[in-house]
Amino acid sequence: MTQSEVHNELTTNEKLQKLDHHMEELGCIHSPTLCSESDPPDGGRWAWATAFGCFLVQFCGYGYVNSFGVYQDFYTRIYLTNRPPSAISWIGALNSFLIANLTVISGLLYDRGWFYQLMIAGSLIQSVSLFMLSFAQPGQFYFIFIAQGVLSGIGMGLTYGPGMAIISQHFSKRRTLVMSLVVSGSPLGAIIHPIMLNHLLNGTVGFARGVRTSAGFVSVLLLIACLSMRTRALSTSTPTASYSAVAQKCSRDLPFILMTAGMLLCQIGCFFPVFYLQLDSIKHGIDVHFAFYTLAIMNAASVIGRCMAGIIAGYTGLLNLSIASSLACAVLIISMIALSKISSAIAIGIVYGYVYGVYIAALVPLVTVFTSDLSELGARMGICFAFIGGPISGALLSSQYRWWIPSLFSGLICLAGSSILVVMRFVIRRRG
Repeated sequence: MTQSEVHNELTTNEKLQKLDHHMEELGCIHSPTLCSESDPPDGGRWAWATAFGCFLVQFCGYGYVNSFGVYQDFYTRIYLTNRPPSAISWIGALNSFLIANLTVISGLLYDRGWFYQLMIAGSLIQSVSLFMLSFAQPGQFYFIFIAQGVLSGIGMGLTYGPGMAIISQHFSKRRTLVMSLVVSGSPLGAIIHPIMLNHLLNGTVGFARGVRTSAGFVSVLLLIACLSMRTRALSTSTPTASYSAVAQKCSRDLPFILMTAGMLLCQIGCFFPVFYLQLDSIKHGIDVHFAFYTLAIMNAASVIGRCMAGIIAGYTGLLNLSIASSLACAVLIISMIALSKISSAIAIGIVYGYVYGVYIAALVPLVTVFTSDLSELGARMGICFAFIGGPISGALLSSQYRWWIPSLFSGLICLAGSSILVVMRFVIRRRG
């Protein structure tokens, strides 16, 4: 793919669908692993069933991770009072880190045709880890860390990448729109899970039975997801792309390098409100019962943002949309310094949830745009997301709860990531 073609793809919806000067639709390059001999049908019973299954994977994956703010608050105030907030935050941080970084492995296996094995194994590990978590006792930090941080992260990491890449087998013209709808499962899950967990953990049910109830709910949805998803090509034991070959291409692809660096910095900052908005609200004297709904409010706005991202990208281009949304995220994260009343918590939750949803919805389609050969999509996603980790703001918060320090750090680091994406835009424009 030439740089001029990449530029055109990022500026209009019609050109977004083109992969090179020989193709008219994004995703029409033939691949023995990703596509059959005919082009993706852009619809059909199994295509939409697969999209629904991927939606459920997002609902149970990042949707659950984005609910960690409930656990963070519960552990800090009740269950792990012997540990500082910075230590507790690493449970969720490691979880999100493993989801992204295990794409290196799951992406390679997906390219080799191991889609079903990855989905089944990842779903089983995630289900077992949540049931295992329910047996944790107060003060057992390392048991919780292994169950919720390590095992759950591994399970989700095996399903996340393949659960997004499989969309490219079924959709071409509608791919960006469908991916936006699929990733909306994450904030929708982050609406349902926090409400459920808050009522279970802080109610009469208690931690053990509450977590088991949540684990059973997630397990049923993952079972439905595994039964819904289908590939369009027969699995093959011969890899269509090796990491060494793809890595060599990526090392010579300056826009791809800049995109990965920008995503890294943005993700480090963007998770701060997701993990700490509820605790921040409580510590600033906001009613506890209302604070329980701050994450639900934020993620409700994120659903709208993710659903609209595919439509907006048709007018602005994916890269321009990513730059604008990440810049808005940076400003809003810094504005959390002023959080003190219910009105400010609502405002930050709604506006940040929306722009964060738009930004997240654009990530995977943006990687797809820079993948001229879709047989390399799994590998490229693995390489790109391997450098994306969780928040490190917990250490800056400390036990004294100095909220302005992590807010300022997270906002500035996100601003730096947005600036790198701007540089990427100039590089593409100059080469185009």
